[in-house]
This record gives sequence, structure tokens and C-alpha cells, in this order.
Amino acid sequence: MPMGPELGEGVIVSRQETGRSSRSSGEAAVASDASGKQPKMVVDAATKYYATRSGAVHALDKVSLDVREGEFLCILGPSGCGKSTLLWSMAGLHDLTDGQIRLGREVITQPHPEIAVIFQDPNLLPWRNLLKNVAFPFELKRRRPDMERIKRLLERVNLKGFENKFPRELSGGMQQRASIVRSLAVDPSVLLMDEPFGALDAFTRDEMNLLIQEIWMETGKTIAFVTHSISEAIFLADRVVLMSARPGRIAAIYDIDIPRPRPIEIQTEPEFIARILEIKARIDRGRGAAEGLTIT
Repeated sequence: MPMGPELGEGVIVSRQETGRSSRSSGEAAVASDASGKQPKMVVDAATKYYATRSGAVHALDKVSLDVREGEFLCILGPSGCGKSTLLWSMAGLHDLTDGQIRLGREVITQPHPEIAVIFQDPNLLPWRNLLKNVAFPFELKRRRPDMERIKRLLERVNLKGFENKFPRELSGGMQQRASIVRSLAVDPSVLLMDEPFGALDAFTRDEMNLLIQEIWMETGKTIAFVTHSISEAIFLADRVVLMSARPGRIAAIYDIDIPRPRPIEIQTEPEFIARILEIKARIDRGRGAAEGLTIT
């Protein structure tokens, strides 16, 4: 069996992000980062408090982050650190207490047609067959479904022939593939994924990670992907954003320069495992224990 690309020195380079200052709207919207790429999305000093009966919960604290055009960004952190809150805010589904999030120069305060979200639960409507579920976003937008694009996507994810099946007749992996097609069918420029494979078994999860890597390489979409799995983050990402325990702040960013396409077998390489342990040690130092995080 052929092995994946070798992991040399400097596969992951971390840099601290704590203490990063907020920027003005114009500066953040046009500034390019060290890679020379213009940011697709800008998170600028995002702060979020939730009101509860027992008092306010501080979920995010002045999080600033540029998401580069066409990159695969993974957001990693312990349970309750605010990573899903950050992603939902990027999608326009949560209001911020302070700070702002921009797509280009446009401030995101509500769902945006250029941004699609994939959740851990596929959220397929049980009374609709697969094809009608995939076409549902077009109905919400009062647009005619792009059936040619839908058919190509269904064939791409190996769901051709299942168009008339109902969700109860599909496996968990098939349902999640259908949710991916539903999101890509409207051709968004940004895809936000909130632990989409977390409920799948290990074998299916590997298949889905390979699939989303292939789709990303083919489409060039900008993807932000939340996960609890350190190995999944390293396998998928161009960069891994590590968040601290609540209130969520950016503790470090790790650049991943492993050549693509990345085979699943690369996760058994000693250097890959060493990088997993490096990130886990960073988390342990920050909170005493990496509760809510998995290595595989």
C-alpha cells in the first residue's frame, strides 16, 4: 500500500494570537495576511455574552481572525470554548455582543446567500425524498433548482440512484453526503461546517474526510470547519486555529503544509502523531486537561 507524503520539519508552525489588537473596518477588509492572500472573511474583536437565569456566560472574548480566500481552516478547542458560537456568528445565526464579522466589506448580521452551513445533524426533512431535500434551499430563495448541478453533485458523492429515497432509508453517512450536496447546490463561496462528521463511526468519518478534501480541492471553496478531533483538524486544514477554554480566545494558529491530496494512512506517520501530541500539550497547558477533545 502506498504511503502518503512525508512529513518533514516545520509541517506545523504555531504562532500566538492572544493580545491581537482590533482593527478598523477599512483596514481589516482590505489588508492581506502574511501569505499574500486577501481575507475572504474577517472576524474582528468578536465578543459574545449569553444571558442565562444564573447570570451572563462569557462565550467569546475579542476573537480576531482572517479567513483566507479558498483556504480550509479548522477551528479546534475544548468543549464549551465557543468555537460553535464563533462559527454560528460567522454564519449570521448568532448576534455578537461586541465586534463584527465581515464577508469582504459586508458586515454579517444575518444569514447570507454566499454562506452555507453544514451541521452535525444532516437536518433532512423526513417527509421529503433526497432530491426534494437537496432542492429545498432553492424553494426558500424562490429560485428554480439547478437540476444539472444537483445531478452532478449527487453523482460526485455517490448518491446517484438514491434521489427518491427518504432519509429513513439512508445511512448516516449518506444523509450527511446529502446535506453536503444541499449546501453546495446553491454554489456558496463560503462553507461553514460545525462538527459535521462527529456522529459517524470511525470508518465512515474517514470516508467523509477524504470526500470533503476532494470536493474542496475541486471547487476551491473557502471552508471553516469546527471539530473536537485533533487528528481530523491536522488532516483537513491549511491552518488549525486553537481556541482557549471559555471565554474563547485564539490561543495559537498552526500552519499545516502537508502536501495534498492527503491519504488517511498519513495519520499513522510518527511525525503526524508528534504534531497531534504537540497541540494536545498546548491545550493541556492552557486548561490543565484537554476535556472534550479527542486525538482520533
